[in-house]
Parts: sequence; C-alpha cells; structure tokens
Amino acid sequence: MKRIDRAYINGEFTAMNGTEVFDLINPSNHEKIGEVVLGDDNDTKKAIAAAKEAFKTFSKTGIEVRIEILKKLKKAVEKRESELIETMILEYGGTRQFCTAGVQNMIGAFDHMIETLHDFEFERKAGNTLVQMMPVGVVGIITPWNSSNGFICSKFATAVAAGCTVVVKPSEMSALQTQLLIECFHEAGLPKGIFNVVNGLGSVVGNEMVNHPDIAKISFTGSTQTGKMIAKGAVDSMKRVTLELGGKSPNIILDDADFKKAIPQAVFGAYMNSGQACIAPTRLLVPASRLEEVNRLAKETALDVIVGNPANVNTHVGPMVSEKQYERVQNYIHLGLEEGADLLAGGPGKPEGLENGNFVKATIFTNVRNNMRIAQEEIFGPVLSIISYQNEEEAISIANDTPYGLAAYVTSSDERRALKVASQIEAGRVCVNGFKHDPLAPFGGFKQSGIGREFGVFGLEEYVEPKSILV
Repeated sequence: MKRIDRAYINGEFTAMNGTEVFDLINPSNHEKIGEVVLGDDNDTKKAIAAAKEAFKTFSKTGIEVRIEILKKLKKAVEKRESELIETMILEYGGTRQFCTAGVQNMIGAFDHMIETLHDFEFERKAGNTLVQMMPVGVVGIITPWNSSNGFICSKFATAVAAGCTVVVKPSEMSALQTQLLIECFHEAGLPKGIFNVVNGLGSVVGNEMVNHPDIAKISFTGSTQTGKMIAKGAVDSMKRVTLELGGKSPNIILDDADFKKAIPQAVFGAYMNSGQACIAPTRLLVPASRLEEVNRLAKETALDVIVGNPANVNTHVGPMVSEKQYERVQNYIHLGLEEGADLLAGGPGKPEGLENGNFVKATIFTNVRNNMRIAQEEIFGPVLSIISYQNEEEAISIANDTPYGLAAYVTSSDERRALKVASQIEAGRVCVNGFKHDPLAPFGGFKQSGIGREFGVFGLEEYVEPKSILV
C-alpha cells in the first residue's frame, strides 16, 4: 500500500501543512490500495507563490525553449507508459482498452501542442497596430477522476506553449495516477515553479485557487454544478475560465443508415469509459417506424457487452469509480423504471459474480420520452436511453432539447444529409458516421456544457491575452 504525503512545489516534493488523510480504494474489489494526505489552503498558497515567481521568467521564454520542454515531457511520460496504464486500471477501474488509448492520447498531447506552436502567431497586425499575444498568468488546473492524467497533460501542455505556469488540483481519488505523472514531470527537469501540484478537496484547495488573486485563470473539467460554482467565484478577481462540463449527447440514427452496423456501434459507444464520459452518446434517437428493429438489435448487442475485471483486454465496462457513483447510477436506473421507460437490458443490482466491486449492469431503456429525467440528466454510468422520432426535423428538435451541448453524433448513408443535420445541432462537437477525435480541433460545449475551448489553436488562445501596441 502506498502513502502519498507530499505536494510538488517549486520543483520539489514538499511536506504539507494539511493532515487529513483520504483512503484510496480499488473500485473492482473495495480493497484499500493507498492513502493520500490532503493539502490545505496554506499548501495551496505556497504553490501559487512558486508559480507566480516562476512566471516572471518563464513568460519571457521563446518558442524554442517551450518546444524543448514539451519534447522532454513527452519523452518522460512515454518512458513509463505501461506503469501509467496499469495504475489507471488499478485505481480508477478504467478498462484496459480505454486506459491504453487514454495514455496514448496523453503522450500525443505534447506533440499536438508542438505542432500548434510552430504556426501560432504571438505577434500580429490589426490595422496599423502591433498585437502581442501575452501569457495570461498563473493558471489553476482542476481535473476530474475519469481521465485525470489525460486532462493534466493536455492542459499543462497548452500552458507551457503559452508561457504560463500552473498549479494543479487533481481529483483526490486519482492520487496514485497523479503521483506517477509528477515523477515523470520531475524527471523531465522542468524549470522550477512552472508545474506545481497539491492534492486536496475542491472545497479547500480548489476554493483557494478560485479565490486567490494571483491565479489569473482556471481551467476546469468536471460537473456542470461545480463549474457554475467556479464561475461565480472567479468573478470577484475577474479570472479567465475554461470550463469543460457535463453532457447528455444525442446520437441520431437517420432512416437511411445501416442499422445492423449503426445500432451495435451506438450501444458500445454509450458505454465508452464504462459510461463515465461526458461525451458518451447516452441518448439514442431512432425512427419510430424502426423502433422494434432497433430494440432487437440493441438487446442482442447488450448480450455481447462484457462487464467485469477492467484489467482483461476484452472487458467493455469496468466498475464505477466509487460506491457513491455506483449508488448514483443505481438511483437513476430505479428512476427510469418509475418514470415508465421499458427496460430492454440490464437493470438494478450488480452482475452475477461481481458483487465485491462497484459494477453496474449494461443497461438499456427504450420507449423513453425526452422529458424523462434519465433523458435529461447526466447519469455517468452504462445506461442508454432509446428515444424515437417521427421525422428528421423532430430528431433535431429532440437532440437540441437539453440543457447540455457538448457532443453529438449523426449516422447516415448520405454524408451530405448527415452534415446538414449536424450543422443544426447545438453542440460543440458533432461526429458524423462514427466516433472520431481530432486533437487539433476545438473541444468544448454549448449551453451548460461549458465555456471556452481546448486543443489546438483555439485552446492555446484561451491561455493568452491580446495586447495592442499603438505607435
């Protein structure tokens, strides 16, 4: 069992003032695998002070220096790829398939930001005015448990590219993963103070970061509720914010699609990251005239979904991250039954033989109305809602009838038709005919799915401020 009792401040593993201990529990079997000492506001202030001091010099570095740092970060993370995958499986319960892809994306984040930097214009002309894109300052990075290291890497890579320094508050439930990543970054030999980490609760460390006047920007990924609290707190010091929040993504299957391919793809897609993904297509919109066929195909597919040990390469759905998250998902499954949706697969309780972990049955509801809570609220578990529509216009209307707007999906045999539908959906990212990811394209949400964008040029511009110099 590992005990983590140090913050990482000014390039050193530092003893903390905080004393509260948080137990780290394996979600697959409820065994204690470690513990982490949580930092307090004093630890956070030290980290912020280190980042502020480092910003004085790091903000003046050139592109070549920043690219070299990004290369060193990539090399250091790449070297421990296998450990990062295994630790994520152990601590988070992510499937081997997901964790392997996630760590590969982490490594790629540094290359993609290097590519972005090569063409980024830090000096521009507007009329007769020189416009300098200046680093915004010290950035507070707050990450969730469903892909903590991935978010840290992408956000920190962007901060480095912009010339910003950071203080990170990772999820306390990801402490083993964070510790391994810190060791990678330490080995990379970063300039002191540009990367600082304090494990702790959002109500303590996160609150100090949001309210501290020396933090210029908060980059947060997590729930919409927490994002709103951060936005309110950031107002007093006029912090810039990038908020990537929740989602309830629609997946529209048009009537000309190949249903034998599209429906199984939709079911497995809804269970990405065991359903603990903000972009998961958990609302499946299908033609009413073909609902019976959809139900049959979806039910058959559910039989092929493997729920179980996340370390096994064939597992599709692992455990929920915690008992609290398991209970949340169970409550929504019961709610779906109470609301009158028809249970097509799965249901309440744990799969047979998996009673010792936080496992949820791969669940599908059909005959769901879009005003049901299971169709409107983010469940964050392996629960899919099938909703029927009469025509294309109604499909678009249902897709947009949500407080969220993070991602959406459209499937059709006619790509031009799919693009026409995609252009009418209120979401920050729409995938046509499959699940796609472009690390250079902007990512973020409409409506209550967030503010701002990440990745590529659009993400980098969130970390700089334009300064006009008129001569």
